[in-house]
Amino acid sequence: MQKTYKTHLYILSTFTKGNKKYYFLLEYSLTYMKNFTTLLFSLTIVLIFSSCTTEKISIQSPSKNISIDFSITNTGKAAYQVSYDNKTIIKKSTLGMDFKNAPSLSTDLRIISSSTKEINNTWEMLWGEQRKVNNTYNELIVNLEETKAPNRKFNVVFKVYDNGVGFRYEFPKQSNWNKVIIMDENTQFNLTGDHTCWWIPGDWDIYEHLYNTTKFSEIDAIAKRNHPNLAQSTIPYNAVNTPITMKTKEGIYLSFHEANLTNYSGMTLLIDNKNFKMQSKLVGSRDKSKVKRDIPFNTPWRTIMIGESAGDLIESNLIVNLNEPNKLNDVSYIKPMKYMGIWWEMHLGKAAWDYGMTREGDTWVDKGNAHGRHGATTKNTKHYIDFAAKHDIKGLLVEGWNTGWEHWVGFEDREGVFDFVTPYPDYDLQEVVRYGKEKGVDIIMHHETSGAPRTYEQQLDTAYSLMQNLGIHAVKTGYVGNIIPKGEYHHGQWMVNHYRKVLLKAAESKVMLDAHEPIKATGLRRTYPNMVSREGLRGQEFNAWSIDMNPPEHLTIIPFTRMLAGPIDFTPGIFDIKFNKYNKVNQVNTTLAKQLALYVVINSPIQMAADLPENYEGNPAFQFIDDVAVNWEQTKVLNGEIGDYVTIARQARGKDEWFIGSITDENSRQFEISLDFLTPETKYMATIYADAKDAHWDKNPTAYSITKKILTSTDTLNLSLAEGGGAAISIIPVK
Repeated sequence: MQKTYKTHLYILSTFTKGNKKYYFLLEYSLTYMKNFTTLLFSLTIVLIFSSCTTEKISIQSPSKNISIDFSITNTGKAAYQVSYDNKTIIKKSTLGMDFKNAPSLSTDLRIISSSTKEINNTWEMLWGEQRKVNNTYNELIVNLEETKAPNRKFNVVFKVYDNGVGFRYEFPKQSNWNKVIIMDENTQFNLTGDHTCWWIPGDWDIYEHLYNTTKFSEIDAIAKRNHPNLAQSTIPYNAVNTPITMKTKEGIYLSFHEANLTNYSGMTLLIDNKNFKMQSKLVGSRDKSKVKRDIPFNTPWRTIMIGESAGDLIESNLIVNLNEPNKLNDVSYIKPMKYMGIWWEMHLGKAAWDYGMTREGDTWVDKGNAHGRHGATTKNTKHYIDFAAKHDIKGLLVEGWNTGWEHWVGFEDREGVFDFVTPYPDYDLQEVVRYGKEKGVDIIMHHETSGAPRTYEQQLDTAYSLMQNLGIHAVKTGYVGNIIPKGEYHHGQWMVNHYRKVLLKAAESKVMLDAHEPIKATGLRRTYPNMVSREGLRGQEFNAWSIDMNPPEHLTIIPFTRMLAGPIDFTPGIFDIKFNKYNKVNQVNTTLAKQLALYVVINSPIQMAADLPENYEGNPAFQFIDDVAVNWEQTKVLNGEIGDYVTIARQARGKDEWFIGSITDENSRQFEISLDFLTPETKYMATIYADAKDAHWDKNPTAYSITKKILTSTDTLNLSLAEGGGAAISIIPVK
């Protein structure tokens, strides 16, 4: 009788589903006779168990210089980490949201699945800082689910470019969850050190603050000291607005912002100065919630620009790339232009917005109190039109044309004040529009809401019908003052939706929109190119009446912060720097040459010649304003350091003409600029508008020189900038 032999083999096997790893201990039993005439095989699963894992999903940018690592922590939190050139620049940072009447969505999460794809395309800007925009990135979509009831699902989507990262939350349709009230979004940005930062406070209403230059660890104390009004309100004083720009000790530049802000509250960033951490803090509303949305929906993109030089940030297209393509069918009315305005004389005190009417009950009565100071008269408007036509300036903004200006600032009861179709008695709207068209100058309508958007919405149809009937294709809107109703803010969801409603009405009416006191720019100009410009910064007018005028360094910070969000209607071109006959205290803290340079440095498809016509008449420097373009083929940042200086060259759209703007802070600078971006073997006439040798932003601001040189692409250009000064150069091919 033959012996029977039995062998046991144990193998540990694993299977992963989501963020769970399942372990199987398998027993293989083999029974056989000595001569193998009989063979029996059996398999027994001895043990099954599972555990959470910190599984990591990674994706890199197309050139592999930026990488994202996504993981689920041991407590079930979703987290991401960003590396640049194999060095961590954003440490592991968690994601999540708090809801009203529902558990927070931050822990007990698992990965259901993930997917990646590569995108490489180019699209064309209708107008802007360049014609062709490269849109190349790698995308990672991570599908997440709660591990316990109610098993809610959401996705985190990353788009990784060679110059930055965008990511957002996506909430897909699901049977057990159809709407949310978000109390806050807990998106973290965990920094690697105490970076140098350029920032403004996280004010829910006002963007018009001077930028601070501090270490990250100093933001909390300086914000509390400089902005006590925020510290005493419901608005967190220790938060910053975006964009906030930083420089690491290794010399890497970062800027944090958001893209495609749609039906959502604007994001500020709460500062944890001890741990070098920022966390999203959404702008609130009347009922203390932050966002109300039906599911499905997507949040705005949270963005991180990354560059090895400060100029890399300016040249980045991350924000516009993260928005949807153009949705407008007819864009024929969207025309970049220079314009003038009956505007600056009111800030100087030479003229008034109001006519001098008196409010009696619900009506305005003409008491004849104008005293000759009303700026928006038919006669004055024709004077501006004549000057604009002489210099081929295509637009004229007229502020103070409509009734209501007597009751717009300093009053609580501002609703129902402005009438957006009724002019004052001394302003013939139809006549100035006719006269302007005859001269080739289009009137730009002005709608100041005084922070009462419900009044504006009630008149949207009639106001925009009036513009259509008159053939007016541009409007400047304004939202000065706290928002009515009380408890809503300029940057909350309620106002985000109001601004969008106005933008869509403008598009429907074939009107370009220039918004002042706006919601922050987040790249929607790609989707709705009639959103041509906006204010949203401490503009030129502060120099006319503010106790703390914009200092010389202000405009050397703006290109690396606010301008990263989108075009700015800054209103450059002030030639009467001191304006002593109007105000003995205030002035513009730049040289005249620096004012010229701003037409290139500050990007906007509409640029204002902001000073009074009499201050331009007979001044040879105005030739640069005549010549400079406002729409560009391409843009190159030639040098720059945040808060110190910047030099930008831009090529006119469709032409071999270049314009250079160079500005400095309170320090003088010497630059040698290579012209290798010019077309080889082509001769150009360069006209250089420079600070005179004795120029100074305070002591001698209007001293300048004009020189001409023949140059080619092999030449260099030496620039000498005075304290608070600049240089503006036009480079035109020699015929």
